[in-house]
Amino acid sequence: MSVQQHYNEWAATYDAVENKTRDLEKNAGQRVLADIAADSIIELGCGTGKNTAWLASKASHVTAIDLSEEMMQKAKEKMQLPNVVFQQFDITQPWSFTQRKADLITCSLILEHIENLEVVFEQVSSYLKENGHFYICELHPCKQYSGSKARFETTDGTQVLECFTHHITDFLTAAAENDLSLVQLNEWFDDDDRSTLPRLISFLFQKRSVS
Repeated sequence: MSVQQHYNEWAATYDAVENKTRDLEKNAGQRVLADIAADSIIELGCGTGKNTAWLASKASHVTAIDLSEEMMQKAKEKMQLPNVVFQQFDITQPWSFTQRKADLITCSLILEHIENLEVVFEQVSSYLKENGHFYICELHPCKQYSGSKARFETTDGTQVLECFTHHITDFLTAAAENDLSLVQLNEWFDDDDRSTLPRLISFLFQKRSVS
């Protein structure tokens, strides 16, 4: 089963079942982006909309993207905001879902399903305004090294999604090669307990000005 098919199936229970990764990422994003001004936002991996309404409160226009039609349908059912446009799209393909450059692009818990980071970073750099920001939050590589993967339960048993491990240097290298400078890097722990493995890692990059 493809990643898209898995998320279509997961959509029915995604919001209802306890999910520490989902909930911690929501908190992380709001903390990192609280003071980032953005009039136009592209949200990659909007899912069922856990971050969409909050992003919409910061901007006059949000383009919310997801690979899964069913996950996105859940988001649409939750909110009908005049400044949000939902579009189903595979972000590893050349971006045709917008002609508008963004002040902020966010990417939440989807890059583990994409083997080649460079493809995404190239598109992000092309659609980000100068001095605009790119926020990423992903499962921490340390959790991946320990065997953690996106998974969910069904009546047929545990469904494990296809995932790829990206090391911290992979993110930093892809950013540097696409005119993005690191502004902030954070590690996020369950209950803020730093004696445990970090669950998530977040990056905040900024598009360099062309002199």
